[in-house]
Amino acid sequence: MNSIDLTPLYRSSIGFDRLGALLDSALTSDSSATGYPPYNIEVLDDNRYAIALAVAGFEESELDINVEKGVLTIRGERAKTEEHKYLHHGIANRAFERKFNLADYIEVTGADLKNGLLTINLVKEIPEAMKPKKISINQNQNVLEHNSENKANEKGNEAA
Repeated sequence: MNSIDLTPLYRSSIGFDRLGALLDSALTSDSSATGYPPYNIEVLDDNRYAIALAVAGFEESELDINVEKGVLTIRGERAKTEEHKYLHHGIANRAFERKFNLADYIEVTGADLKNGLLTINLVKEIPEAMKPKKISINQNQNVLEHNSENKANEKGNEAA
């Protein structure tokens, strides 16, 4: 069974449509297509992440990195080269496309290609309006008190 019924979630929550689409996509994706290129997702600290893809043999000009609507897409397509005669051909040089769904406020800050590893740096930047705020309690010194004249008038009125 590869489906989850999210109807109870939709009854009491608003704006979680993307969550349902992410779960459905994760459950229905072709697992054989997700093996190339191999990758790591690393947590660098609380708000910083890195994705490293093994793209041996690819040059910067053959790689394309895009972010659109919360999806990071990395494509690689090797330039056509002359045919070689191999005794063994174990290094994959096929085109690929790898997609990563990004959570809200995750931004791609840069990419680096070094020693056959493409490293993409990400940071979670929560806007100031979304961060928790400390609300201080005003200590208002204007306490209502009856002044002594009113108290004396009240006593005089009670005696009469």
